[in-house]
Amino acid sequence: MLVIGGGPAGTTAATFLARRGWQVTLLEKDVHPRFHIGESLLPMNLPILERLGVLDQVRRIGVHKPGADFPMRGDRDSVNVFRFDRALNPRFGYAYQVRRSEFDQLLFDNALASGVDARQQTRVERVDFGADGRPSSVHARDADGNALAFRPRYLVDASGRDTFLGSKLKLKEKNPAHQSAAIFSHFRGVARREGEEAGNITVERFAHGWMWLIPLRDDVMSVGAVCFPEYLKTRQGDNESFLMQTLRDTPSVWVRMQGAERIAPVHATGNYSYTCTRMHGPGWVMAGDAFAFIDPVFSSGVYLGMNGGEQAARTVDAILRDPSREAAEQRAMDRRLRRGLRHFSWFIYRFTTPVMEALFAQPRNVLQLEQAVISMLAGDVFDSKPVRWRLRVFRLVYALTALQMAPRAFAGWLRRRRQVGERFSGDTLQGGNP
Repeated sequence: MLVIGGGPAGTTAATFLARRGWQVTLLEKDVHPRFHIGESLLPMNLPILERLGVLDQVRRIGVHKPGADFPMRGDRDSVNVFRFDRALNPRFGYAYQVRRSEFDQLLFDNALASGVDARQQTRVERVDFGADGRPSSVHARDADGNALAFRPRYLVDASGRDTFLGSKLKLKEKNPAHQSAAIFSHFRGVARREGEEAGNITVERFAHGWMWLIPLRDDVMSVGAVCFPEYLKTRQGDNESFLMQTLRDTPSVWVRMQGAERIAPVHATGNYSYTCTRMHGPGWVMAGDAFAFIDPVFSSGVYLGMNGGEQAARTVDAILRDPSREAAEQRAMDRRLRRGLRHFSWFIYRFTTPVMEALFAQPRNVLQLEQAVISMLAGDVFDSKPVRWRLRVFRLVYALTALQMAPRAFAGWLRRRRQVGERFSGDTLQGGNP
């Protein structure tokens, strides 16, 4: 079988399939190590890493992340900390922050060690489908320009935001309810929280979106802003000046940047949120960003990719062992993954609203709702019924709070809706010298 894409989703799917005894080829268009954004893992990543056999290696390259802190806007001394060990029934009460270049390399090497024929600098160019609608051949080209052809028994598309099959089959749709853009870089010398909270991710709202500060090893901090597209379109001049001015305009962030040195290019990217109308078809499934990408406010990207990769491996394995169950297995995968995405998306698309800001500013644990929200922040949204029913109750609390602050809530809704029609194009590897 064939896996397109050598990121977390693809390497996870390929490794688990190889360990189930299947012959797996993985094709990655780039070469590791490579820069990638998305350095903050969730506690629910850790059981997958443990099953892959790489948890100790990730621990060595990572920064211990006990939770997430949410500063109160306009009050640099007031911070609400959501510790993962307060989640409902946490198996892991912590996570890690990692350099994605190291993390992705580690997962790729683990796939190789697990028997995957993992090839780098090999770009898939075309997939042909037979009369039965199944992939009949996959055509690729290696770094030397040699044409390659594969006839896989099954195809897993884990091509990330390239959305290979989604684009080919015209399945990719921009999210109709949410749109954002981001600008970011790496810095050395950014002030960290004190004590055991030094490894926390900071998620800070500002007038035009939200910012992240993610501590990495060697005194490096990933710093970025996810913005309303209308704000990012106001930039004049270079990306660095715009990012620094954005940080400067938020005093509680800027005070931590005193003496910091930029050590990487400034990147900009747009059109963050999309979903494909289908996750699977005869002979193929999607995993991770190849199917959907949502705003990264809760650091869900790597976890959703690896969770989807593991689910894809289970699904493909079951289908190959009993082809008569293909439709049923694909439907089960679809239901489970969409369910988790819905819970993340509901929170994410409302995170910058005045209503959600008010609720996060004064968290209450009635019916263990605060713990359920922490469980969601930890990634526990797929299989835990105690978490899911509490998240539905939280939606009711949100609606009642919105009624109480109706004018502000309506203004926030209007601004969020206005962003959907905005356009911003960027490149995740946009030029810029450190």
